[in-house]
Amino acid sequence: MTGDPLQGNRVGGESLAAFTRAVVRAPLTVQTRREFLFCLIEVPLGLCVLAAPFTLAALAGLATLVQGEAGGTATTGRPGHLVGVFTPLGGLLVGALLLLILTPRAARRLGAVHRHLAARLLGERVATPAPVRPSGGIGGWLTAWLRDGPGWRAAAYSLVKLPVTVGECYAVFLTLVGLINVTYPFWWRSFRNHAPNVTLQPVPVLTPFGSFRVATFPGTFAAFAAGAAMVLAAPWVARAATSADRWLIRGLLGPGRLAQRVRELEETRALAVDNSAALLRRVERNLHDGAQIRLATLAMNLGMAKEKLGDDGRPLDITAARELVDAAHSGAKDALIELRDLARGIHPPVLDAGLADALATLAAGSPVQVELTTAITERATRAIEAIAYYCAAELLANAVKHSAANKIKIEITGQAGLLTVRVADDGRGGADPAHGSGLAGLAQRVSTVDGRMDIASPPGGPTQITVTLPLRA
Repeated sequence: MTGDPLQGNRVGGESLAAFTRAVVRAPLTVQTRREFLFCLIEVPLGLCVLAAPFTLAALAGLATLVQGEAGGTATTGRPGHLVGVFTPLGGLLVGALLLLILTPRAARRLGAVHRHLAARLLGERVATPAPVRPSGGIGGWLTAWLRDGPGWRAAAYSLVKLPVTVGECYAVFLTLVGLINVTYPFWWRSFRNHAPNVTLQPVPVLTPFGSFRVATFPGTFAAFAAGAAMVLAAPWVARAATSADRWLIRGLLGPGRLAQRVRELEETRALAVDNSAALLRRVERNLHDGAQIRLATLAMNLGMAKEKLGDDGRPLDITAARELVDAAHSGAKDALIELRDLARGIHPPVLDAGLADALATLAAGSPVQVELTTAITERATRAIEAIAYYCAAELLANAVKHSAANKIKIEITGQAGLLTVRVADDGRGGADPAHGSGLAGLAQRVSTVDGRMDIASPPGGPTQITVTLPLRA
């Protein structure tokens, strides 16, 4: 049995068309403009490290001059000659020592600029390392700066970044020179309208593979083609360079692993405390505004019904007493429902049978078709299962309410120490935690147990939200 060749050609044509559209649109996107601006600013910043040898030479020369003058003034004859011989070495050592002391502090300042640019233009937000707190005295100050781990990592970033800076410089070259080459056919006739007996020098055209010269108007179209190719290739070079730079920024310009872990634990502890306090306030509010009021109304209706029955047991107003008893009965049932909902909000009883059964019950009650897939080889703790269930319930409710989806998929896997819940829909997309859809609260709740939530929801859809949790909290 063979496939339909027309169908294969159609799929191949659609893929080629999609690729062509992506290449043509890339130079016009906001992301490309931000990445180009990042490369344009980062090129001089990345080349700052090349100033270190010149700084060392200047410091050595200054130290040599000062030491030489001091030696010539204090000694004469042969001792002065010896001082003159050893002065360059001493000046070099002094310059190297000064550069060693100043490097961590300067690298920290420069690293702050890199972090700010990455956050502002690329959306890559890296936490600021803790500041240096030197002890008293010059010795304590020098020791603190020499043992400044984030400062030396920032210095290493400046060195390792040099190849990335070359890539960023190449992206800027492709963009600027490509735009210049594209303009050749438009200004040629205006600036090259010389007399027939006048011979002008050919105009050079720069390309990544060398340069060529244009002497006639038809030759400008070759410059235009080269420039167009350079402009179309520039976004992808810039994207590769900025991706490498972001990886370096995350690894070298942030706090150390231990400091970052401590900060994350402090943040998750604060979130856990806030969530617990919010849960207690919600339970208290629900009890006070719901079940407590209904139970008070129940007691009042029973008291009034008792009064209608009279002291000797003979009913004085049997109709009014029956109405009050009916109202009390209805209030008791409503109070039971509210208490049951409140208990379910604290811990759903359906979770006692396992997360898979709980999600199956959740999917069965959805007004939109839900396809559930479970592959749990290792069961998580009760607390993790509760968080996963609430995340799935909230994401399902968001998809039903906001996405206008026709089908929703829920996939859950539990293996290799991780529990993954993935909710996808074919709706209109555009899910954003900043728009008050409850995603920010879910992300905070997930982070309290060192989990994470990844959102992929472009405008127009589809939407896929993945929650990854550890099996053990």
